[in-house]
Amino acid sequence: MSQTHFGYQHIDEAEKAARVAGVFSSVAGRYDLMNDLMSGGLHRLWKAFAVALAGVRAGERVLDVAAGSGDLALDFAKRAGTSGEVWLTDINRAMLERGRDRLLDRGRPVPAVQCDAQELPFPSDYFDCVSVAFGLRNMTDQDAALAEMRRVLKPGGRLLVLEFSRVWQPLAKIYDWYSFKVLPWLGKAVTGDEAAYRYLAESIRMHPDQERLKGMLEHAGLQKVEYFNLSAGVVALHRGYKF
Repeated sequence: MSQTHFGYQHIDEAEKAARVAGVFSSVAGRYDLMNDLMSGGLHRLWKAFAVALAGVRAGERVLDVAAGSGDLALDFAKRAGTSGEVWLTDINRAMLERGRDRLLDRGRPVPAVQCDAQELPFPSDYFDCVSVAFGLRNMTDQDAALAEMRRVLKPGGRLLVLEFSRVWQPLAKIYDWYSFKVLPWLGKAVTGDEAAYRYLAESIRMHPDQERLKGMLEHAGLQKVEYFNLSAGVVALHRGYKF
């Protein structure tokens, strides 16, 4: 059986989805609070930048993959308006319900589908924009997931991938200290789950850096791929188009 990584551990591919599901089910209730605490609120600016570059207009169809608590989807829904469509997907039911309910509470009812990003249940050439924020690194077969996201895009549509990446080298030591000392401690204090945030730190290190991810998008068939480093490379936003 093929193997993949779960943080720094090597496990059978068949195990990864369940392990990731366990992580997010454990922290779903305090997911948004932890995002604010561990990024100092910067995640809101990163997501706002992604939404701005997505350029969603009224009447467009948007798919938010691994939508989590729905931050991007909420802004997309405002921009797409009543004439557009915004769909939420997530493999984790607890996170999907949190995102769906959050949008409902804000008067934005949107369809929510629990599914694997590697097998999206949508027709080809359907969406104007597909996004995935902080979810790609948790997927077992990232190449397959990127290929699926491209498949469901219309010709001319764009894919946005917002993900942790490689920090500017002079900051690497302090970033490592924060990631492996502060984050697990914070996770334990706020969610009661130190291991989930240790996995977060490890999964970031195992994720492809900016150039490698650019190459993966190109390999999946996206064109005009570019990326933008945010917060000295702590996060990068990649954008590519289907032609």
